[in-house]
Order: sequence, then structure tokens, then C-alpha cells
Amino acid sequence: MQRIWIGCGSLMGCGTVAMAAVAAHALSGVGIDGRRMVESGVQIQGWHALALLAIGLWAPRGGLLAHSAGAAFVVGTPVFCSAVYSHGITGVSWGFVAPLGGTMLILGWLLLAASALFSRQP
Repeated sequence: MQRIWIGCGSLMGCGTVAMAAVAAHALSGVGIDGRRMVESGVQIQGWHALALLAIGLWAPRGGLLAHSAGAAFVVGTPVFCSAVYSHGITGVSWGFVAPLGGTMLILGWLLLAASALFSRQP
């Protein structure tokens, strides 16, 4: 599973750089508020790409809770960020989708913390 988390984090990081390039070069018709939204989404995506890399390193010691955190990040990040990107670029809100993705991200961080606190390995 370590390789899966590191692979997912790497692909998510690749997507982060691509979306940052889009935000920097292709969103000239989007207002300042829309750009800020997209930049916020890029930042969230980048942080969670790094978190997945860390989970890949931690998972052998963090066990099921660490793996669950990774799954929450893999599901929550694209759900949250897609909704934020859509709203920022087109002005279209996806309703409950962004809060659902955000809740998954919060759950992932709580699971990661629990994996550290309750790990039986030194």
C-alpha cells in the first residue's frame, strides 16, 4: 500500500502543478474572486498531495487508521477541489459537493492524527 499512497500523492502533485499553470496563464477572463478561489483549491490540493506522500511513508507504522486517512484524502481532495475550481472558473456552485469533500479531508486529518496517537509501534 505504501506505493499506492506515494503514487496517488505524486499524481495529485502533478495535477496541482497543472492546475496552477492553468490558473496563472489561462484564466484571464475570470475575476479576482474566481482566481482566488482557484488558487485556494490549488493550495488545498498541493497540501494533500504532500500529505499522501507522508502517509506512504507512515502507513507501515500507522496501520489501518493511516490507510483510512489516505483513502479519505484520495476521495476528498478531488471532490472538494473540483467543486472549488468549478465555482471559481464558471461561477457554478455544486451545492453540497464541496462541503462533502471538505468533510472527507477533515476526517482524513483526524484519522491521521489517530494513527499517530494509537500506533503500537515505536
